[in-house]
Amino acid sequence: MRILLIKMSSMGDVFHSFPALTDAMRAIPDLQVDWVVEEGFAEIPSWHPVVKNVYPIGLRRWRKGWFQRDTRLERSAFFKALKQNHYDLVVDAQGLLKSAWVVRKAEGEKVGFDWHSAREPLASWFYDRKVRVAKDQHAITRLRCLMAQSLGYDLPDLNETKVEYGLDHQAWSKPEFLHTQLNDAPYWVGLHGTTWDTKLWPERYWVALIRHQADKGLKVVLPWGDEEEKARAKRLVEKANLVFDQAWVPEKRLALTDMARLLKFSEFVVSVDTGLSHVAAALDVPMVVLYRVTDPKLVGALGPKVARLVSPLGPQYLKQFAPGQAERSLERLGVTDVLRHVP
Repeated sequence: MRILLIKMSSMGDVFHSFPALTDAMRAIPDLQVDWVVEEGFAEIPSWHPVVKNVYPIGLRRWRKGWFQRDTRLERSAFFKALKQNHYDLVVDAQGLLKSAWVVRKAEGEKVGFDWHSAREPLASWFYDRKVRVAKDQHAITRLRCLMAQSLGYDLPDLNETKVEYGLDHQAWSKPEFLHTQLNDAPYWVGLHGTTWDTKLWPERYWVALIRHQADKGLKVVLPWGDEEEKARAKRLVEKANLVFDQAWVPEKRLALTDMARLLKFSEFVVSVDTGLSHVAAALDVPMVVLYRVTDPKLVGALGPKVARLVSPLGPQYLKQFAPGQAERSLERLGVTDVLRHVP
């Protein structure tokens, strides 16, 4: 059986799809999956053994010049390549109008969330078959239900603490930079960068945690995604009074595959609410995730080795603080709280 999966973005959404593929692979031994994903995440789907072909789509980039000749030609070439295959099933795992648009251009029976289940209900109009899945469940559970109903198999245990991503990472080797930069010494990773300022963990907290682990002889790696994050990482090392071999801030931004390997071989990860937390969760790395102004109940990092610390303001999704909220958003997220959960 050959299916096409449409799950384009974001990074967390992409990783949420893996447990559903693991279920399906076990239920249907001859299953092959092709995957349409945003070009920035094109490395990720092939980490799962059931995925055969990956179709990187530049939808985010196309939108900036939708009617430009080069964009129109690229769109045409993309869908021409997609249409060369006929699928037993085309599954929209996103439930948005943009994903339904891609689904309609693929060859095969189309299936997706029904009107009451889709994030954008109008998307359900474009499917041949519609599946109802309760919205008050974690995204991983929703996708597992969608895939099981779409392909016609019974779901295994839906216990969220036993979720299996099924990634083919056991044979991964350590990247060379761990030998050259850290001399193969044990290390932990601090994922300090995120999209909203309100989701950040205060620098003084990071410094205290870094210093505490350094005193135990554990090195820290502070990766970054842009120049602002790089500057912060260097400040943290300086404020923690670490010598050159106690910490590593990469000079260049790490590629996604290198980042995944860095996380895989770490002792543990401490992370704010960011897409990379889902990578660590999928790799079974011990991790503490800090949810200062967001709620992990439906889309948070999930895995048997993930501890999620949530402030009283987590469910409010605050992008700006009113007076007094900044302090309250740090309740339950102190350094001592984190240390209770790290190895």
